[in-house]
Amino acid sequence: MAETLASLVAESRDRLQAGGIENAALDVRHLISGLLDMSLSAVVSRGRDPISDEDATRIRVAVARRLAREPVYRILGEREFFGLPLKLSKETLEPRPDTETLVDRMIPYLRAVVARKGGCALIDLGTGTGAICIALLSQVLEARGTATDISKDALATATANAAALGLADRFRPLLSNWYEKVDGRYDVIVSNPPYIRSSVVHELEPEVRLHDPAAALDGGEDGLDAYRAIASQAGHHLETNGVIGLEIGFDQKEAVTALFSAENFRLREEAKDLGGNDRVLIFERDTNR
Repeated sequence: MAETLASLVAESRDRLQAGGIENAALDVRHLISGLLDMSLSAVVSRGRDPISDEDATRIRVAVARRLAREPVYRILGEREFFGLPLKLSKETLEPRPDTETLVDRMIPYLRAVVARKGGCALIDLGTGTGAICIALLSQVLEARGTATDISKDALATATANAAALGLADRFRPLLSNWYEKVDGRYDVIVSNPPYIRSSVVHELEPEVRLHDPAAALDGGEDGLDAYRAIASQAGHHLETNGVIGLEIGFDQKEAVTALFSAENFRLREEAKDLGGNDRVLIFERDTNR
């Protein structure tokens, strides 16, 4: 009797559960959905469909990789962010749903600039896959984005993602350590910088510690090194009425706000993530000083 999708789903789920993988059933559905290019619901509704030996082998190899604690979307090679499929690579951070909070909150600011000026110049510092910049460009057609990173691999991936989504003409990659190679001023600065304290990086889940690039995780001794770099030069690169939107760690609101306050910026807006944790801070120039 030919092997069916349902029997392979059950086998894969049981293997992951036995290996101590949380959410084993959901991981299996996502893996099979991605590998076979079918919807999550179809993985369930088409359970009686026969599976070819080639597809069964691909799925079993993917399950073995997941058992070794490789994340589902690393195995698949891409992840959706803000409704957009983004390719991943070795030196890119896997974009998370919580970061969509930053995109959501920044869209009105970009649109306000467009209404005022007819266009909007955006820079995404430490772009990785290009997720934040690309998502914003997809929502605000009059915006143009510069995306920086210290990794050539990350910039190549981000550039390919922008091209695949038809945004190449409004997306400019720039190899730069924060503002090092940045010229001019921007209406909007955004970043999801590394913000984990060096001393606790080794305590992260293996899916993160072993597969996300260390440079995108390690924020220095107190987790604030990147914020210092961004704050210290922001005044030279932000337009007069511009804003800075940042993702932060759940316990960093006060510390990051103090850093920017010291550079003559004031907190304009803050937002929590899907889990109710502090996640986004938006700053503007403090004109009262």
